[in-house]
Amino acid sequence: MGYLEFTKQEVTNLQESLKREFLRTNRAGSYASSTIINCNTRKYHGLLVCPLKQIDGDNYVLLSSLDETVIQHDTPFHLAIHKYISDYNPLGHKYIESFQNDPTPTIVYRVGGVVLQKEMLLVEEEERVLVKYTLLKATSKTTLQLRPFLAFRKVHELTHANMFANTRHIAAEHGIASKLYEEFPYLYMQISKKNEFVTAPDWYNNFEYAKERERGFACHEDLFTPGYFEFEIKPGESIIFSAGIQEVKTKTLSATYSKELEKRTPRSNFENCLVNSAQQFIARSGNKTKIVASFPWPGYWGRDSMIALPGLTLALNDIKTCEDVLLSFSDEIDGFVYRNKGNIEHSNVESIDTALWFIRSVQQYNWNTKDFAKTKKLFAKKVEEILSTYMSGENSNVFMHDNGLLYLPFEHKALTWVDAKIEGRPIIPRWGYVVEINALWYNAIKFALELIQSKSFQDTWKHIPAKIEESFIEVFWDEDKGYLADYCANDYKDFSVRPSQIFAASLPFSVLDDMQKHAVLDIVRRELLTPRGIRTLSPKNPQYKGEVKGTIQERDIAYHQGGVLVWLLAPYAEAYLKLHGRSGVTEIKRIYYGMETLMNTHGIGTISEVYDGNPPHEGRGAISQAWSVAAVLRLKKLIENFEADEQLK
Repeated sequence: MGYLEFTKQEVTNLQESLKREFLRTNRAGSYASSTIINCNTRKYHGLLVCPLKQIDGDNYVLLSSLDETVIQHDTPFHLAIHKYISDYNPLGHKYIESFQNDPTPTIVYRVGGVVLQKEMLLVEEEERVLVKYTLLKATSKTTLQLRPFLAFRKVHELTHANMFANTRHIAAEHGIASKLYEEFPYLYMQISKKNEFVTAPDWYNNFEYAKERERGFACHEDLFTPGYFEFEIKPGESIIFSAGIQEVKTKTLSATYSKELEKRTPRSNFENCLVNSAQQFIARSGNKTKIVASFPWPGYWGRDSMIALPGLTLALNDIKTCEDVLLSFSDEIDGFVYRNKGNIEHSNVESIDTALWFIRSVQQYNWNTKDFAKTKKLFAKKVEEILSTYMSGENSNVFMHDNGLLYLPFEHKALTWVDAKIEGRPIIPRWGYVVEINALWYNAIKFALELIQSKSFQDTWKHIPAKIEESFIEVFWDEDKGYLADYCANDYKDFSVRPSQIFAASLPFSVLDDMQKHAVLDIVRRELLTPRGIRTLSPKNPQYKGEVKGTIQERDIAYHQGGVLVWLLAPYAEAYLKLHGRSGVTEIKRIYYGMETLMNTHGIGTISEVYDGNPPHEGRGAISQAWSVAAVLRLKKLIENFEADEQLK
């Protein structure tokens, strides 16, 4: 069996197969995603989901699914499976022999004497999906029918039968083109060989998306089909179906498929899966390079991008992409403000720490390049601008107090990475002095004093670190408890055991001594560390929620009150190895290799957004999260760095 292969017994068990989802992207924002049996369980699933600049730049589901029917001796065998309100129909999953995800999602069907292979691939940096069918075996004449189902709607919405849709199509080479609504481009559906298209326009009603029902959202949709393609296929023959927003010469499809397949990183082991997954988050458009925060509900989120960037690029020795992202990101920071503009269903939120994460990424870029002069040339001006804006107090969301610490004055705003709200109020009102904000702030100032040598900058900033060193301990540290407060506002100090204190121990410039760092790591290890990542709240706390499920409000609460986040493993490992050195590598290796079991659950071959705090720590949320994948790659890089140093000795 292949590394990510599922047998007939596993695939035909709907309880198991519908939990597993695949993802492919085109490195420019488009993606294809579904379950491993091609039964869509989310409104975000589809074979061609892409950003449409001619409308508003948001992602749209164009081709929802493609149904296959094998015909032998005038008898049709329907290979698809859909969930409707009342039942599943057809039940084509019973014909599946196997699913494998290497090098691209591949399903093998067996119908009597027919063995048919289906492979799905996105063309890089082009809005096009290719589906390749190969008849591996047949004992008699075989006909294949392909019926496309169209949605033509935003990923966050649902479509329904209506009289405004344009149900007509136009001819294309070996195919047709459909455009349900005027503002959309045509979707060209073409086949690599001559075929007959049977016009049969119709709406299929009441598809049901189980994941949306579980999440408390509307979950029923109608999809339109213009008809179906029909052609004979012979043993050993391969036929390619193409769907894209530009017409192609069908004779080029086979060569295009082969060329694209050669580019793919094999998913033959744990490391290759991580590398492949990391590459799927990088989106290039024109002269901009950005990081998609997650799939299948993508968006470009500032904080998430900066946290993920080092793991997705520097951990893979891809300094050029890291530089491109930092330069693109730098252009979008005004002062220190970067407004999250991700195209997701929740309201946009401001953050006051995104610029500090940007400086942290610049710091890591500098460490990896060992080119201080270049870092200074590219980013010193922006770093100085960011710090000066924090100091100025011109943004009312944050002030620098005389003690050198940053203070967030508004209890009702969610400005840190713990940013979920209910009815406009933060789930966790982290305001006042916030622990990771000030840890990042101190680190940023110390790094900037190394980077920027001008007399004016040095005179302004050189005295501030000493103030922070004294006030940080006074404000956050409790000697009796032996760990840091999460936030301190007025006379209140929140000593709930939460993970943000890790950054005070992990960042290159830290106000903590080694004894304090050990104490922080000990409390995190005892109460927050799991095999899947770091809990957001200790199970000992009465507010702890062990499962991230239920309504959107229940999920948001659980996310920050006990949900397990993988991205926090990276700072944990950094702090652990700084304290334990070579002797700590075994422990970080244990954590790293323990993550391999995630490759065949939830989003296969990738890492999910969040996991339950309670065992067995089931995957939740987005099936593929940039900062989750990045964290695991950073663990790998840290291990390699320590082992390389040992070899040099």
